[in-house]
Amino acid sequence: MPRSPDTLMKLFEQKTVVDLATIREALGGVTAMTAFRHMRRVPYRRSYNHNGGYYCLYDPSRCDRMGLWSIGDIQFSKDGSLKATVRRMVCESEVGATHRELADWLRVRVHNTLLSLVHDQEVSREQVEAIYVYLHSEATVRTEQLARRWELEERRRLAAAGPGEDMDDAIVIRVLLVLIRYPGSGPGDVVRRLRGHSPPVERAQVDRVFAQYGLGEKGGPRIF
Repeated sequence: MPRSPDTLMKLFEQKTVVDLATIREALGGVTAMTAFRHMRRVPYRRSYNHNGGYYCLYDPSRCDRMGLWSIGDIQFSKDGSLKATVRRMVCESEVGATHRELADWLRVRVHNTLLSLVHDQEVSREQVEAIYVYLHSEATVRTEQLARRWELEERRRLAAAGPGEDMDDAIVIRVLLVLIRYPGSGPGDVVRRLRGHSPPVERAQVDRVFAQYGLGEKGGPRIF
C-alpha cells in the first residue's frame, strides 16, 4: 500500500477518528516514528484527552468559538496540545481565566498544565477574591485583564447582593429611560448621561439595576 498523504486522507475520511495502531496499519505496518513522519504531511490534530491517543483531520469548520471540538468523548483543539490550548485561552480572554473555568471549558484536569505554564513564565497569575486568576505573561495585557476581572467580580457581587436599600424605583426608572433613548449603553454611559441630575446617581446604583434586570450584556467584559 502506498505510503502517501492520500492514504492518510482516505483513512481519516473513512473513520474520522483513529488511533496510532490504525494509522500504522494503513501505512503498511510502519513504525510509529515513520507514521509520524508521514502524518506531518497532512493537517491532523491529536486529542488533548485520552492521553493524546486519538487523531483526526483538522477542519476549522468543526471548531466552536473557543477553538475546540469533540467527537464522542474525545476532545480536540485547534492548537493540538492541552498546554498550547490552555495558554491561548488564558491569553485571549479579556478577563484571564480561573482553574475552574478552564476545566469546565476543556472538560479535563488542567492543574498540572497551569503549574507548568506558570513555571515556564508562559502565563502569570494573581489572586482575585482569594482565587487564582491566570493571566497573560506580558505586563500591559495582564494589567488590563486584571482590571476587567475585578470589574467582573464586582458585578457578580452586586448581582448576588441584590438591589440594596439605597436604590429606589425612581433610580430604576431613570436608568431604564436612558437605555430606551440610547440603546446599547453600558453602566458607564448611563452614569455620564445622568450626570448633573439631582439627586446624583452613582455607578454602584447603575450596576445594581443592570444586574437586577440582566441588562448591558454587550457592555460587560467578554471572556470569549
